[in-house]
Amino acid sequence: MKKVFAEDILRDKVAFVTGGGTGITGGVARAFAEHGAKLAIVSRKEESLIPMKQLVEENGRECLAVTADVRDFVEVENAVQRTVEHYGRIDIVVNGAAGNFLCAAERLSANGFGTVVDIDTKGTFNVCRAAFEELKKSGGQILNISATLHYLATPMQIHVSAAKAGVDAITRNLSAEWGRQGIRVNGIAPGPIEDTEGMKRLLPEGLKEKITRKIPLQRFGRIADIENAALFLASDAASYVNGVTLVVDGGQWLMGTSLA
Repeated sequence: MKKVFAEDILRDKVAFVTGGGTGITGGVARAFAEHGAKLAIVSRKEESLIPMKQLVEENGRECLAVTADVRDFVEVENAVQRTVEHYGRIDIVVNGAAGNFLCAAERLSANGFGTVVDIDTKGTFNVCRAAFEELKKSGGQILNISATLHYLATPMQIHVSAAKAGVDAITRNLSAEWGRQGIRVNGIAPGPIEDTEGMKRLLPEGLKEKITRKIPLQRFGRIADIENAALFLASDAASYVNGVTLVVDGGQWLMGTSLA
């Protein structure tokens, strides 16, 4: 997809990105680096981060890889501290660490439900809270990656729907409370994004064409669509946008469609 933003739109900004090694948030991290940001990418496993770190550095940008489990507040605090020690500041936080799998509610274990909520919802709060003081210093911002699954109902996804509803609540509440501290808090709710490993794994065979026919724009999204939305929200062009979860799904949720 053709670049639509100036290459230096995030020049000298420091972005702390959880889940920044792969998938949608990996694309966001890479796009931020391509547009001038210095990166700290965070994941529970180092092997999930190394390929992205190498790619960013091969293209002449800076990238720090930090291991941390977002469910553990102390680990998150340490990751934030390492980033500040390395770069001196944090300007942008992107919460993209997430868990997902398909499971009918009557077969879903309490542990399975809790694990997804812990990663998505608790993890989002942990990162926001740990980064608060640095974001207050920089007049920074938070971008939470949500979903549209909970807007109506999505069978086989009760755990993710509940977790992402919590993420949206965090976005709204923190935007109201922390806006007074000069911190903007927004979100992005992607629809079906075809070039992700998760979509390949979760989408039942033969369902893509049926869903596509019900999307007003008649196509699945791509990671580049989310990258562009993230670049807009992270840039000065969105300096008065606060408390918004931007839906990027081609209008799919309005049609009452789901992935199951």
